[in-house]
Amino acid sequence: MAAEKSAPELVRSLYLLWGHHPQPGRSGISVTQIVQAGIELADADGLDATSMRKVAEKLGVSTMALYNHVPGKDDLTALMVDAAYTDLYDSADSATDISDWRAGLRYVAQRNWMLCTRHPWLLDINETRMLLGPNASRKYEAELRVLDGIGLSDLDMDASLTTLLGVVESAARAQRSDRNTQRDSGLADPEWWAVVAPALEHLMSDDDYPVSGRVGTTVGTAFDAARSPQHAFDIGVTIVLDGIENLIRVTAESAGQQT
Repeated sequence: MAAEKSAPELVRSLYLLWGHHPQPGRSGISVTQIVQAGIELADADGLDATSMRKVAEKLGVSTMALYNHVPGKDDLTALMVDAAYTDLYDSADSATDISDWRAGLRYVAQRNWMLCTRHPWLLDINETRMLLGPNASRKYEAELRVLDGIGLSDLDMDASLTTLLGVVESAARAQRSDRNTQRDSGLADPEWWAVVAPALEHLMSDDDYPVSGRVGTTVGTAFDAARSPQHAFDIGVTIVLDGIENLIRVTAESAGQQT
């Protein structure tokens, strides 16, 4: 875990994140080039494998040349995250331009799903105090606007958005895990089950596990796999939207009783 930054270091990092970049030096590289190289490395090999040294090697400069522009891995990661959000929405009103809030939130969920698929290393960002850059701030604004004025309090708006994005991230993690497992094992799910299923049938009795046996068989038949992250995403989003709709109704009824 990185050491907590001092107040001057936090301020410096914020200014860097918001575009106050040093001028290119003798190496000719810029912060933008460093961030792009970091993203390309993370997309290919993951966030843990993306070091300042590897970014420098990719750019053909010394590691010290990078430190003249970006103080360290924490700042590079924050810059990479913010850059990844650049084209998430065309404008702050992209999602609110859709017919209704449910459709707008489905759009938000789908855009975040695609983002996690394109940059799976974003799923490894667990820092609760990650500094907010301009694109992350625009993302939050655009997503909250879908929930604004539909009958929720500010606290419930934030919690509803957090819950929705949690569903997206959970399904995206499952998708990444399944792909990595298949890649590392060299076996597709049907091939793996062809090996495991006969042994399980011998070891397990249907009478002992009637519900899980039935459901597991249905899932396997439907998806030719033990699970479907895409289906979990679709159903999860629907459940969250239904919950928000119910919360709006309960909030309105409570307000009516108080008047």
